[in-house]
Amino acid sequence: MRGFLPKTKASGAGIVGLSRRGALLGLALGAVAVTLPHAAKAEWPERPITVVIMYGAGGGTDVVLRTLTTEMAKATGWTINVINKPGAVGGVATSYVLDKPGDGYTWLGAANYNKFVRVMGHSDSKAWEDWQYFQAANSVGSWSVRPDSPFKSFDDIVAAAKAKPGTVSISTSGAGGLWQELAAIVAQASGIKLKYVPYKGGKPATLAGLQGETDIAGGGVHEHIEFLRAGQLRHIQQTSTDDIVDEKAGTLVSVGNLVPSLKSSLPLGGIYNLAVKRDVPVDILKKIEAAFKTAVESDAFKEVAEKQYFTIDFRTGAEADKRAAQVEAITAATFTELQIPGAKSPSEIGLPSPGEFDKWWPPEGYEPRM
Repeated sequence: MRGFLPKTKASGAGIVGLSRRGALLGLALGAVAVTLPHAAKAEWPERPITVVIMYGAGGGTDVVLRTLTTEMAKATGWTINVINKPGAVGGVATSYVLDKPGDGYTWLGAANYNKFVRVMGHSDSKAWEDWQYFQAANSVGSWSVRPDSPFKSFDDIVAAAKAKPGTVSISTSGAGGLWQELAAIVAQASGIKLKYVPYKGGKPATLAGLQGETDIAGGGVHEHIEFLRAGQLRHIQQTSTDDIVDEKAGTLVSVGNLVPSLKSSLPLGGIYNLAVKRDVPVDILKKIEAAFKTAVESDAFKEVAEKQYFTIDFRTGAEADKRAAQVEAITAATFTELQIPGAKSPSEIGLPSPGEFDKWWPPEGYEPRM
């Protein structure tokens, strides 16, 4: 503490000329010098967090992420604002969040580990290098038609598409997006070609089919179920492993019972994630992870999952990194095989074929962030 005391005269009795007030001032200054650096480090978060959802309001991704972030806010007291930035199958939102600082205040409300953006050339970001993902749940795809549609069954659609290839239209959540991928997989297995009409998200795609803009409404069971229950849409097929029996909508037939060659590939559907830039400090990532896990386990989210026929599947850390790379490899291979315009092959984006993935992972230089 001597560095903070005024000079004094020395005597046999020790230091003299130092008042009590001066001594107290010196002690106080010393205390400030010791504690100030610690006091200046505020607890994160100091301000509101923004979640940028990559698809439009009202779709499956939007419903899931808004439910989860609401539960995270309830559990922690954080202020979390949610905005939607659809476009380029997630590319618009991805670029927006990547341009923000790695301080943990801007998150990406993602789906499918953002696997389409590199495959379709909308971004160069690698899921397991630029992002830390937190997975909540899975969904399954659905085809539905209007009640007055001439297509009464899956076989009717197949027959019409074979008679006039490329004329039967189906709405999708975006060019090169999830519902186009799943529709293409089903079409290929059935030996038909469809006309894919892109919209900005699953809800607009569903509404397009409902309004007769396309012959088939593409999307997820969760996006179709209320219209099926109300009799505004008629079910054709869904991509879970088994038939789904709904009290109001009736039996939703698994495509595996219609196209046996697809059985081993089921279920096919969406994956719902939250993504944070990977350069965010680990202590902040761990806080986000803990809050996210609490939200996934909440009664409110379990209720949404049950109502929408989601399967809860919580993954973080290295497990999420591996899954992100794996689904991207599958999509790149599928889109290349189906000759989706603009799609890049696995080798073009530095990935192995799906069959070689387990031998390839982890790639050279990979290190888990958490």
